[in-house]
Amino acid sequence: MSRVTEIAPADPVDARRHFEGLLAYETDCWDVHDAIARGAAEFVLLDVRAPNAFAAAHLPGALSLPHGKIVERTVAVFPEATLIVVYCNGPHCNGADRAAARLARLGRRVKKMIGGVDGWKAEGFAIEAGA
Repeated sequence: MSRVTEIAPADPVDARRHFEGLLAYETDCWDVHDAIARGAAEFVLLDVRAPNAFAAAHLPGALSLPHGKIVERTVAVFPEATLIVVYCNGPHCNGADRAAARLARLGRRVKKMIGGVDGWKAEGFAIEAGA
């Protein structure tokens, strides 16, 4: 018996709740790119890495705000109802999770873009350099 079949699968209702829950907290590179390309980006895109990483390569239209600098004062420029999408380097980095947690503690609407810069590049999407 393989590990896949050793553990009973979740009840379909529980599985639906779980996966729909993930979609409430996360988005992906493709969906962010598509929204930007269509001019339908109804969110602020925050690169939460260090400023030097942002200067080296970032997503088009992204703003730099390192996760450690996310406080009420630094996000006050965004209307409270604004959805904020955060990203970092990629799956090996938890900066986006830290940023999302900080934003949620501040009462902000937030989603994490899974994949980060690494995922964006893997999809073949263009990046920008410079501050």
